[in-house]
Amino acid sequence: GLFNILANRLEIEGLQVLDLFSGTGHIALEFASRGASVVAVDKHMKCVGFLRHPAAELGLPVNAMRADVFQFLAGDQHRFDLIFADPPYDLATIPDIHRLVMERQLINPGGLLIIEHGPRTNLSGLAQFMQQRKYGNVNFSFFTAPAD
Repeated sequence: GLFNILANRLEIEGLQVLDLFSGTGHIALEFASRGASVVAVDKHMKCVGFLRHPAAELGLPVNAMRADVFQFLAGDQHRFDLIFADPPYDLATIPDIHRLVMERQLINPGGLLIIEHGPRTNLSGLAQFMQQRKYGNVNFSFFTAPAD
């Protein structure tokens, strides 16, 4: 569902993508297979290792790194065209992802922040909220970075 939404909104090829809480990396690999350059962040070394192997084998531009997402966001200086976050649905600090991304201006002007979350989380009151899409128990909240 996510890539159907994105295919109608933007050209993925050439995008700089940040995949937070990347897990096994299926989203990172999908972005990279469509021509995006991806930085994937997860705190679990097994997940990072699992992602590195197929990315290297397929020659995909994925930089998988082991880091705490919140520490990464607090210290990163790069800007991305699209940031996708798939935190654990019960994580109490999900809104902090939005706060750090927007405060630190980690999205290029007009870029997207997409946060996947469960049905009990409501992010519609956060700045730059565009829309929420529901797919069963999976929700995607979309935010856009202000244009310069």
